[in-house]
Amino acid sequence: MVFKQVGDGRPYPEHLRTGREWAEIPPRPVRLDQLITTKNVLDLRTVLASDSTFYGDLFPHVISWRGELYLEDGLHRALRAALQQRSVIHVRVLELD
Repeated sequence: MVFKQVGDGRPYPEHLRTGREWAEIPPRPVRLDQLITTKNVLDLRTVLASDSTFYGDLFPHVISWRGELYLEDGLHRALRAALQQRSVIHVRVLELD
């Protein structure tokens, strides 16, 4: 299993963080098997694109809520890491607990 769970939606409250505010959170390593996805569908073209992070944050966005880590943004990057046989990725974690 790549992820802890494949979710469908965001169970945590809205946080309204901007891209600039996310950039202020330092990235940290997290194991893929600790993450719960908030999307259950992905676009294979995005997974395989060489420039998928060209216009976005290099680090996926994770929400820590009620003891769980939810992958809010960066599913394609996380899956690409798994396909490269990496078990850990660097993410930005926003604590909502």
